[in-house]
Amino acid sequence: MQQAVGGAGGGERERKSARDLALVSILLLLPTAYCLLPTGVRAQQPPGPSSPLYGARPSSGTSVSGLPKALNEVKIEQKLNEQLPLDLTFRNERGETVRLGDYFGKKPVVLSLVYYQCPMLCNQVLNGMVTSFKVLNFKPGEEFEVVTVSFDPLETAELARPKKNTYINYLPEPKRAPAANGWHFLTGDQENIRRLTEAIGFHYYFDAATDQFAHGSAIYVSTPQGRLSHYFYGIEYSPKDLRLSLVEASANKIGSPVDQLLLYCYHYDPATGKYGAVIMNMVRLAGIGTLIAIGIMFVVMRRITASRMRLHPGGTAS
Repeated sequence: MQQAVGGAGGGERERKSARDLALVSILLLLPTAYCLLPTGVRAQQPPGPSSPLYGARPSSGTSVSGLPKALNEVKIEQKLNEQLPLDLTFRNERGETVRLGDYFGKKPVVLSLVYYQCPMLCNQVLNGMVTSFKVLNFKPGEEFEVVTVSFDPLETAELARPKKNTYINYLPEPKRAPAANGWHFLTGDQENIRRLTEAIGFHYYFDAATDQFAHGSAIYVSTPQGRLSHYFYGIEYSPKDLRLSLVEASANKIGSPVDQLLLYCYHYDPATGKYGAVIMNMVRLAGIGTLIAIGIMFVVMRRITASRMRLHPGGTAS
């Protein structure tokens, strides 16, 4: 009877050990599986190198855009690691004179260039930003600052203020208060606008016939010191990519260990303006996870074998 009870207890221990082994193996391989997941919501693909709106990729040879000559200079030219002129002065949504540098120094900054009376594209840029901010784990005003600047020198705080209120109210309630302090809508004169757009590489054109600006669409991430670190093109911005860019721009001062793991698996590609998988790093991580899982399986199996030998000292471990 005691042997039967002992055998039953031993069987239960073996089953428990097997469950523990399976659980440990799954947990060890989860980071690798996480890296292998798709990047989630993808940012809108930027046009190819012949597009007049974007200058991310070097063009090969002469390309014909089919646009009027004046629009051939409308583009966004990447200037990664460019130091922004933080001495520039603008007016905030309350009409107060501010320095661009007032919003730098401690946190990474998301920048956007729009004009508030734009009938279409600028609103799409702002919509893409607020949509990403809604689901982003970081809060504007806490982990990062947001600076939106009008490149129309005729616009004033009377336009910036209601535009800010509209987009702040799109955010979930817990994010509104920090965003009200951390998302800034600025206007300025022609000289300060020119210096900022040139530093970013934002080239646009005013069409007098339509009384509108022709321009590209993108947002930009800067380090706390004011150096451009990431360009995201289009009107949709992946929250995952934006989060990783903020972690990188902050020199890993924000974020979690999971973000560090993702940054090991994914690197920012300036040519596409988004993050792509680093295959070799993912293979290395998978190999390390597999070796650790095999090592733990070996130790657990040794313990199971030793347990069987103690329960059946006269028999075999089969």
